Amino acid sequence: MSDKMFCFQCEQTAGCSGCTGKSGVCGKSAVNARLQDELTGALIGLARVCAANPKTDRTDRLILEGLFTTVTNVNFNDDTLLDMIKRVREEKASIVPGCAGCMARCGNTDDYEMSFIWEAQEDIRSLKSLILFGIRGMAAYAYHALVLGYTNKRVNEFFYKALYVLAEDWSMEDLLPVVMEVGEMNLECMELLDLANTQTFGTPVPTEVSMTVEKGPFIVITGHDLLDLKLLLEQTEGKGIHIYTHGEMLPAHAYPELKKYPHLKGNFGTAWQNQQKEFANLPAPILYTTNCLMPVKESYADRVFTTEVVSYPEMVHIGKEKDFSAVIEKALELGGFKENREFTGINGGKTLLTGFGHETVLGAADQVVEAVKSGAIRHFFLVGGCDGARPGRSYYTDFVKLAPKDTVILTLACGKYRFNDLDLGTIGALPRLMDMGQCNDAYSAIKVAIALAEAFECSVNELPLSMILSWYEQKAVCILLTLLHLGIQNIKLGPTLPAFVSKNVLELLVDHYKIAPIKTPEEDLKEILGEAL
Repeated sequence: MSDKMFCFQCEQTAGCSGCTGKSGVCGKSAVNARLQDELTGALIGLARVCAANPKTDRTDRLILEGLFTTVTNVNFNDDTLLDMIKRVREEKASIVPGCAGCMARCGNTDDYEMSFIWEAQEDIRSLKSLILFGIRGMAAYAYHALVLGYTNKRVNEFFYKALYVLAEDWSMEDLLPVVMEVGEMNLECMELLDLANTQTFGTPVPTEVSMTVEKGPFIVITGHDLLDLKLLLEQTEGKGIHIYTHGEMLPAHAYPELKKYPHLKGNFGTAWQNQQKEFANLPAPILYTTNCLMPVKESYADRVFTTEVVSYPEMVHIGKEKDFSAVIEKALELGGFKENREFTGINGGKTLLTGFGHETVLGAADQVVEAVKSGAIRHFFLVGGCDGARPGRSYYTDFVKLAPKDTVILTLACGKYRFNDLDLGTIGALPRLMDMGQCNDAYSAIKVAIALAEAFECSVNELPLSMILSWYEQKAVCILLTLLHLGIQNIKLGPTLPAFVSKNVLELLVDHYKIAPIKTPEEDLKEILGEAL
């Protein structure tokens, strides 16, 4: 297997062009990257088999699981990737027995060689990358809904279509509609996950979350999977162990069926990219549930546990039985802090506010509309997305700090950790900073925007609303495509533009949707509000 790699799917890719050496910026090896390509090629072969042959629910789950596994910061384990490749090939063989041994091979259903995409003409490579990276992010959302018992037939069928298209020799004109269809189907997928979460855990309510860690044994749980948190809370009930969320798990505190557990105490740490520093010497185990894993440092390697598709060599993995006994035993063994420890966000704040989903915001729609009409609210800014370590992300903190006091900041995903501990005050009874939840809760922001447009009898693009987005990985790609599918314009994107977007594709996005890279907070605020600060 090659000792070189090619990967440009995340924002921090080397030189803003692609990781091509023996390891990627994310920490995965060239072998690991090649195995992820091999897995993707196997999934394409499976999808092509299913174009003319019946599949099963097992096939659907395997497609979602396989795509989710290839999202950045999920799987660094060569052995689990090899096992998944084997499972995909076995599934294909069960659907078309004897196909691989056919004497008159058609080649249409063979595993696809991903170099055909990476070495394609740059515009074709760009559009196919948008499709592939978009469905990888969407698969994560569909998988979270699936484990809660919710599926959408149209969404599931689209994964097969998109994978099939990746192996076709199509023109830009043929591929562009599929790129936009990724956005359309991701909207349905986010709606499905919103339904799954609220039906299972209740409607989120505004909740203040402490950053103080109380003395005694505790567990830190990170990622996005709310069901894993629920199971952990059930298994730790009455054991004297406190549970603290981390990263994208923060919004869990707003769900009634989760917040009812008194040992769900608060939030530890900040965004995912700070974990190597924040987890060092932590007297507690960390449970990883989704794409938030960085290469594990020796200082806390004995306290890391993974579950679902997350995997790292030599770390203890919790399988489908979801028995968290090993995590619980480690928490009791380590004992936690001897005294309460007060932590803060990056701006010194001691508490965080979350739980402003679409039900809550639209429940106050009359106040919002009146505040806009009276001039109390001049503008809304959606400042959110992925966080990361590349220099330049302080832009988002500065932007929020500089935003005038008659503006409201909506936020979501882990990018909010740049500023979510700030006290921005209120406008009337409305907080100026509203955390709408995880990255998939972009659905809430979309619902709010559409409702406000209806209230003011205008289009979303005519609202006093601007979207200032940060991106890192593939979930951000599918969300961006959803916004484009809805025709939303003038999105400002940063800290850099995606390496996989070619010059011609970028020009197309600029011409049709007025996408622009961020500049400085002062310049962008002046451009949006029409005045200097």
